[in-house]
Amino acid sequence: MENLNAVRVFAKVAETRSFTDAAKHLGLTASAVSKAITRLEADLGVQLLHRTTRSVGLTTEGLLFFERCQQILADVEEAENALSRAQSAPRGHLRVHMPVGFGRRVIVPALSRFIQRYPGVVVDAELSDRMVDLAYEGIDVAVHIGEPADVRLVARKLCNLRFVACASPDYLARRGEPKTPDDLDGHDCLAYVLMHTGRYREWQFVKDGKTFAKTLSGRLNINNSDSLLEAAIAGLGIVMISNFIAAEALRSQKLQAVLTEYVAVGPQVSAIYRASKNLSPRVRVFIDFLSELINENPHWSGARRLPGIGDAGPGAEAKRLHHVSAL
Repeated sequence: MENLNAVRVFAKVAETRSFTDAAKHLGLTASAVSKAITRLEADLGVQLLHRTTRSVGLTTEGLLFFERCQQILADVEEAENALSRAQSAPRGHLRVHMPVGFGRRVIVPALSRFIQRYPGVVVDAELSDRMVDLAYEGIDVAVHIGEPADVRLVARKLCNLRFVACASPDYLARRGEPKTPDDLDGHDCLAYVLMHTGRYREWQFVKDGKTFAKTLSGRLNINNSDSLLEAAIAGLGIVMISNFIAAEALRSQKLQAVLTEYVAVGPQVSAIYRASKNLSPRVRVFIDFLSELINENPHWSGARRLPGIGDAGPGAEAKRLHHVSAL
């Protein structure tokens, strides 16, 4: 074989099962990809792919070759990364994916520090709540909320979220403050609706060390946390919302926390990335940056400083809510 380019082209076609998709990822034309595969097969003297008008599949020889190619390319990448760390500061494009709310309110405002610290790194950040395939889409790091689903990926825990029930002072003056989760049945509740299922996200509570859930909804239910926040501020009902989204409204007393003695630990937030013996310097420093950012106890995690939370329950409860990143 003349060089590794043909191997890279073949590996991408094998991953995507498509000449067109492989071409898009590699910045080539579909014709160039097809010619590269044809030349590679001629050099090796075997057919690597089954081609039809609708699909591309691996032959037995192609599957064996693909497995070896993956290892070869991984070894080359690790060697390049090791050399890069030894010779220079982190550099190059860093592709990052993060959920809209967490990314916009927590990570993006701090990115100026990262960019100033590592001038050789260009950050391409996507904010969306869709599921992503890191290997297929070429994403270096994803911020993930919830339990990591792909065991092939490395997950570095950053913190756990908290969801706090809150409402506007005007609403509570009109309707009264719930004292227990069961009292919510008599209130207007603003639910997060999961549009793909038509269901509502459960509200999690804890009592006597045990977590339990209630499914609550009302006349207005939205699939966007910021819009739910605005509806609650407008006095339309009680909302259960992430601490980092509610923090400013609680601090400015546009919202008041309720049921603070029932606050449960929320889902885990992790930095997800592909396993590698020699992690790319730009990936490594970005993950360290995320960990540093959370460990600084950013303003939204200091629950004692949010009106109505830290001073509402017993001392043990206030301590338990104080530092989200320690959980």
